[in-house]
Amino acid sequence: MSRISVRGFAVASATAVTTVGAVVGVASGSTPAADDNNFEAAAADTTLLADIPAGQQAQVQTASLTQQADAQASAADAAAKRSVEEAARIQAAKDAKSKKQAAEAKLEKERQDKKDAAERASRSEIRSASTFAQQSSYTVAQVQAIARQIVPADQFQCFSNIVNHESTWNYRASNPSSGAYGLVQALPGSKMSTAGADWQTNPATQIKWGLSYMNGKYQSPCGAWSFWQANHWY
Repeated sequence: MSRISVRGFAVASATAVTTVGAVVGVASGSTPAADDNNFEAAAADTTLLADIPAGQQAQVQTASLTQQADAQASAADAAAKRSVEEAARIQAAKDAKSKKQAAEAKLEKERQDKKDAAERASRSEIRSASTFAQQSSYTVAQVQAIARQIVPADQFQCFSNIVNHESTWNYRASNPSSGAYGLVQALPGSKMSTAGADWQTNPATQIKWGLSYMNGKYQSPCGAWSFWQANHWY
């Protein structure tokens, strides 16, 4: 009969083996000497089926199988629990990421909405030319002071850059060859009549028209300035 050695307890038969504990060696007529050494090392902690009373052998075998089944079931339950916990952790991480992305998208939309509203407000706050007392003539400094009151502060420099290139702030500047006229060199100058009948002599009217033109065609004076830099006209 084959001899089976296990740590703690062993049950052996000619055709089958049931164990409780960890197998530490197996010996048979053809087992190498190294395995015999394992047997001897575990002999003090080994019980053979032949050493168990005959009336208890079936009970011992049944108990061994039951314990093995219980151990396997416990291991399976533990593995299943770990799998469920890992799946829950992964899902929680995905949910957290989705919530973060949604919150960031909402915040970005709110920021953009505020920015758009501010830009619309800036464009809508263009003062009417009629609110400025008309004079017989204006210095460059006076024209620039009027422009600062009409053009939004964050757009003034771009507006000024264009006027510098187009007319050097001369509200009576005229191009005889093309017919362009005024601070922003409207072509033809009569276009500015939509902002006021005094477009030829009132820089406030010209500024109002020029700002409206830049906002309408390029979204802002800075948009117009970007185009001007690339093309040297707008």
